[in-house]
Amino acid sequence: MAEEWFEKENFWLEYGPIMFDAQHWAEAPGVAEAVCKIAELSAGSSILDACCGPGRVSVEFALLGLKVTGVDIMQSFLDAAKETADDEGVPLELIRADMRTYESAKKFDAACNLYTSFGYCSSVEEDLKIIKSIAKCVKPGGCFVMELLSREVAVRNFIEGEWFERAGKTVLTEFTVEGAWEGLRSRWILIDNKTGKRIEHCFVQRLYSAPELRKLVLGCGFESVEIFGGFDLSKYDQNAKTMVLVARTPK
Repeated sequence: MAEEWFEKENFWLEYGPIMFDAQHWAEAPGVAEAVCKIAELSAGSSILDACCGPGRVSVEFALLGLKVTGVDIMQSFLDAAKETADDEGVPLELIRADMRTYESAKKFDAACNLYTSFGYCSSVEEDLKIIKSIAKCVKPGGCFVMELLSREVAVRNFIEGEWFERAGKTVLTEFTVEGAWEGLRSRWILIDNKTGKRIEHCFVQRLYSAPELRKLVLGCGFESVEIFGGFDLSKYDQNAKTMVLVARTPK
């Protein structure tokens, strides 16, 4: 299997501080509480945080008393998650693995995949390996919560680019459409404000419509799939903030 861009450590060392900024860390407690409410979890429940990154939400789950397993392909992220968990005095099980091939002997009450951590593989088939792997990890009657940028929201909010200051860098972004809105190509340019060092990276996120993704997830082992416009379970309509998918396994 050819190495994907998201498997490269150097990318995350450069871009991680830009993507996981203070605002997104501040949102984590609310996201964790919302997922617990959706999945009907309480202290002692188990959850798999698939593609957990630096543990932004994993740690918040642990603070709520959940038994948390975080899986990510990047060891540096897992190290950061462990450091945060240790600082907060909560236990986390952290596993370095590719979610396309991850298998777990134990089953979880729920699983989640958050912050648009899906749609970056080289094909739809590779993307779906992640969903199938997650489905096998969830107990009968368990819940899977996914948050991601959908095709509908991407079309509505499309801009050709922007720039902003973050983490001591000037960030320039350029966006173009792939095919007939099959994907969104993003070019990120970082300029260090002190040294003037310039780096750039380009990647494509595959865009799924709500009906398309619902059908695909149902084919991966889940019994029911609902689509919402936010963690508040608002309607997925023209006012949707994002796409939140809630799937359940057969009892």
